[in-house]
Amino acid sequence: MAFQECVIEVAQDSAEAWSDALFDLGALSVSVEDADADTPDEKPLFGEPGLEPTQLAWDRSRVVALFGDDVDPVLALAAAANALGVDPVPAHTLRAVEDQDWVRLTQSQFEPIRVGEKLWVVPSWHEAPEPDAVVLELDPGLAFGTGSHPTTRLCMQWLEQHVQRGETVLDYGCGSGILAIVAKKLGAGDTLGIDIDPNAVEASRYNAERNRVEAVFALPESVSEATYDLVVANILSNPLKLMAAMLSARVRPGGRLVLSGVLERQAEEVAAAYARWLPMSVWRSEEGWVCLHGTRPVTNVSAQS
Repeated sequence: MAFQECVIEVAQDSAEAWSDALFDLGALSVSVEDADADTPDEKPLFGEPGLEPTQLAWDRSRVVALFGDDVDPVLALAAAANALGVDPVPAHTLRAVEDQDWVRLTQSQFEPIRVGEKLWVVPSWHEAPEPDAVVLELDPGLAFGTGSHPTTRLCMQWLEQHVQRGETVLDYGCGSGILAIVAKKLGAGDTLGIDIDPNAVEASRYNAERNRVEAVFALPESVSEATYDLVVANILSNPLKLMAAMLSARVRPGGRLVLSGVLERQAEEVAAAYARWLPMSVWRSEEGWVCLHGTRPVTNVSAQS
């Protein structure tokens, strides 16, 4: 089959509508790109961990629609413009796309990610990059958390340096299960991962099985009053502040708490939310994000108040 890409440039507020319309008219795939990419005007779009960015397109967005040889891209573009009430039809560019092994091409975009000294996240189609590496076999796309985001990397680096053999672990907001699995790979004992998304819970169970580690993953109602040697939460600053009492109460006296999903400018207010129960400080920062950590004082026995 022959393929063609139809490329148009549209305003930010119409990019999603154009994408939907072109899909409805037979596009095999549609992507939205920054029309100013690789120029001084390029603008990265970020969302906090687990959430989509508040902006889903750029001031000048390039919509790229892929069509097979059974659909005329020019007619599809005209029909989309008509459906959206746009006149005239935007200027467009057509470019031929060679037939390829799309699975192999997609896989080639995801290489092993080195996270710490010996810690690697490796897609299932790659071999371990080093013979003595601590390898997490994890494919992108199952749930948030593949080691590519700074907040995930920071937590993984902290775990690599600090997890002690046999420690009990609670991973709150487990996403793909990556932090719970890392902890187990590094020698942790009983480990529980919690997420509000049932799909994330299922993805975490699947990833733990693939990595041959034993950990329990469940929804929040499964959280008991038990305390843990180590509690880690890579979520968002606002939920972290709201859950300060609950998360602090899950840390045993003398245990440690690790928080990420926090921007540098948010670090002080997040630490302040936890100050009643345990002191938190910045352990490390990366690309504008921070990892906070702290130890619950042994003398503090009223953390559940």
